[in-house]
Amino acid sequence: MTLRSLLTPNRRIALAAVLGVVAGSLSLPAVDSIANSISEVFINLLKLVSLPIIFLSIVSTASGMESVSEIKSIGKRVIKYTLLTTLIAAAVALTLFVVIDPVSTFLPTQVAPEVETVAQQGSYYSYLIKSIPSNVVQPFYENHVIGVLFIAILLSLAILTLPQTNRVVLHSFFSSMYAAIMKITMWIVLLMPIAIWAFITLFMKDLRQGLEIKSLALYLVCVLLANFVQACIVLPLLLKYKKISPLKMARGMMPALSVAFFTKSSSAALPMAMRCAQENVGMSPKVSSFTLPLCTTINMNACAAFILITVLFVSMSNGIAFSGAEMFLWIFIATIAAIGNAGVPMGCYFLASAFLAAMNVPLNILGVILPFYTMIDMLESAINVWSDSCVAAIVDQEVAQDVANGMVLPDPKELHIKTTRCC
Repeated sequence: MTLRSLLTPNRRIALAAVLGVVAGSLSLPAVDSIANSISEVFINLLKLVSLPIIFLSIVSTASGMESVSEIKSIGKRVIKYTLLTTLIAAAVALTLFVVIDPVSTFLPTQVAPEVETVAQQGSYYSYLIKSIPSNVVQPFYENHVIGVLFIAILLSLAILTLPQTNRVVLHSFFSSMYAAIMKITMWIVLLMPIAIWAFITLFMKDLRQGLEIKSLALYLVCVLLANFVQACIVLPLLLKYKKISPLKMARGMMPALSVAFFTKSSSAALPMAMRCAQENVGMSPKVSSFTLPLCTTINMNACAAFILITVLFVSMSNGIAFSGAEMFLWIFIATIAAIGNAGVPMGCYFLASAFLAAMNVPLNILGVILPFYTMIDMLESAINVWSDSCVAAIVDQEVAQDVANGMVLPDPKELHIKTTRCC
């Protein structure tokens, strides 16, 4: 038995995690510096392929569909389950906030200079306005996910209106480009054990530098419990209702959830999520290649919970009172904000601070939350990818049922192209 056969991918990741804990506990500046460099390189590589994957997967998949109505069929399902799961996440968060009542937590009152700059970085509305770019290059240059999604959908709809000959040529081109990007992604995935070592080493460093849970215990319990209920109760029950095994889904998507957890970015985890969905869970490449990039952009269950709890917590801690109707309204506000949030690190934190700044609420308490947000952001990113996977699995099942009932009949040639490019 060779060393390579003993060190399976899962064992390599487990070994990297153990070594990361050891390296992070040694408190060696040189080791921390190496880990920081490796993590930065790995995240940059993931970001390198994330936007092209979003663009090419949607264009190559949508351009191969028979008509605009087929895109509507899948898109409507994605939006329906995105709204449903995000609204439930926000409602669960509000319920736990009222029951736990974390506002009475003792809070220090020092102002954090890092937070004061957040309000100057722009607002939620300016982010939405930029969703319609002035040129094709701009959203890729600025890493604006919704702008890339807008261009991808617009180009896909335009291709569908072209004559059959043009449509086939363009579909073949974008499918080939997508296959090339996925091949690069597979090379990046080979670096996963090294990246896991770096991420865990840096995580241990953060723990050494004062990540302690004292004055914000109730707030943290509220946020973490809301995420736990959504990930471990609400979403599995939805899968069970649709006769999909939650355990099989969780086992198949675990590599993608790990990437999301340690990179703190659902967008960075997209390449791995698409691979796991197709190879481990068995989702149709046609559906997963369209659904997962869309979900990565708009389906942010954990973000909705964080925004609602944080805005209410900080506001009420500064003496602002909310009526029952106003608190209920925040379920919908948090849902809309989460849908418009980009899947990038600290995206929810910046959105929450933008809301508080617009309400003229002092942001000093956000400075107290900031050291703990590293842990929260890791958990939220993993839960967002888990929610994306659940929505994609449900949509895939419904589309498969439509095909079986003769309602949607994809071109066999199209299925061959998709199967070939994803292998």
